[in-house]
Amino acid sequence: MQLKPLFTFLTGLAKHNDRPWFQERKPTYDQLRKQFEEDAEFWFQELGKLDPAIAGPQGRKSIFRIYRDVRFSNNKDPYKTHFSAYFTASGKDIETPGYYVQVGPNGSTLIGGGLYVPDKTQLAAIRQEIDYNADELKALLAAPDFQRYFGGMSGDKLKKSPAAYSVDHPEIELLKHKSFTAAHQMPDEEVLNHADFRALVPEVFRAMVPFCQFLRRAVAP
Repeated sequence: MQLKPLFTFLTGLAKHNDRPWFQERKPTYDQLRKQFEEDAEFWFQELGKLDPAIAGPQGRKSIFRIYRDVRFSNNKDPYKTHFSAYFTASGKDIETPGYYVQVGPNGSTLIGGGLYVPDKTQLAAIRQEIDYNADELKALLAAPDFQRYFGGMSGDKLKKSPAAYSVDHPEIELLKHKSFTAAHQMPDEEVLNHADFRALVPEVFRAMVPFCQFLRRAVAP
């Protein structure tokens, strides 16, 4: 993937987020998307070596559309201003734990994953897993590579303790989480000047594998 042409295109799209501008430059978009698809195939295959549950030639199917769903949004811009993909054990199913990569200008590039806003049943299952196996989660969050890239677990948290757990529970801060994610965010200069961004993505994913496996086990039926 040629990052500078991609950033140039997406920067222009951010300034002129309308159909006439996009359609005039559709050939450029198609070429850039094809390059991103090729990288997604590479990332998917490399990820399959790191996490055996991720397998199969589904890289292209893991890419999100550039078209925004504006039906319930105050922002009516028709296009996203980044390219992104999500890799899971079941294709592009954003309701299961997985690995996410997003590439774009203005500091929007990130490599991460986990499970964003799990449903009620998943949330209860993850909290139960934390209650039973907090030491395992804390150990993988403290692992050197996880700390190097992510610094810890992110995601929105409750202000108060969940109803099923006491306020003095020893793991209450972990149990307050409503999302269980981690992200390695990168400024534009670092992305554009990186010697091999394509190879960096699976390197960062490697640090996330135990975290995703923990979450996947927790929500497994």
